[in-house]
This record gives sequence, structure tokens and C-alpha cells, in this order.
Amino acid sequence: MNPLRKAVIGGALVVSTMAGGALGAALIGGTAQAADTSTTTRAQAPAQSSGPDTFDPSQAHHVANGITEALLTGSDADKAKAAALKAVPGGTVQRVETDADGDAYEAHMLDANGNPVTVKLDKDFNVTATQTGGHGPGRGAGAGAPAA
Repeated sequence: MNPLRKAVIGGALVVSTMAGGALGAALIGGTAQAADTSTTTRAQAPAQSSGPDTFDPSQAHHVANGITEALLTGSDADKAKAAALKAVPGGTVQRVETDADGDAYEAHMLDANGNPVTVKLDKDFNVTATQTGGHGPGRGAGAGAPAA
């Protein structure tokens, strides 16, 4: 084989190998960038949205009769949590807050089975009622049931 032909074939192999490597690196880099972009988009979407998927059970949010509920803090929060946990043994308190619907306070909880429960409290942190289910119509059979 002639030396010129060997050099041309060798050079072509080197160039094609480098081009293939560059193409592969670009594809891998593009895939990684696409994955980063989709992850970033998903992470930012809830913060920009105000739909039901962004509900944070630890935050007060309800407004009724022109009154906005406020999260309880300090000893009031401790008293409300203790009363709610006594009313719903094995439950988990999500938040305690003032109540815009007539009672002084309320505790939003999950019972031992993970079902939503709202415990209503008077100004002295006595349980006045428990409500099963979520907010609004269809709370469940125990909605508005007096405390036992």
C-alpha cells in the first residue's frame, strides 16, 4: 500500500473518531441539560402556581366572615395541640390556628389512619367538636359531630 494512501486513511480515521466523540459528548451534554431543565421546571412550578397542588397543611389559609385564621404559637399552640391529640389518640397535628367559623381555635390533624380531622376548641382549649374529612361539603359522616 502506498504511503500517501495510508496517511489519508489514517487521517480520515482520526477525524471520524474525533467527530464521533464530539457528537457523543454533545448528545450526553444535551440530555443532561434537558434533565436538569425538566427537574428545575417541576421544582419551580408549584411555587408559581396557586392551585390545589400547592396546599401546605402547616399554613393557615381560611377566611370566613371577613376573618383570616392565624397560626397559633407558643403556649397557645402547645395547649391546642395537647387538647387535639387527647381528642384524636394516635393522630398527627398538621397545624393549630384561630377559627374563623365560630370557635376560638381549631387543630387540623390526620388521625391514626391518615384521614383528615379538624378538632374545634373553645377559648379555654376545651374540645367542642370534631369534624372528619377535609374542608367544605362532604366532610364525612362525622362532620360537625360534638366532641365525646
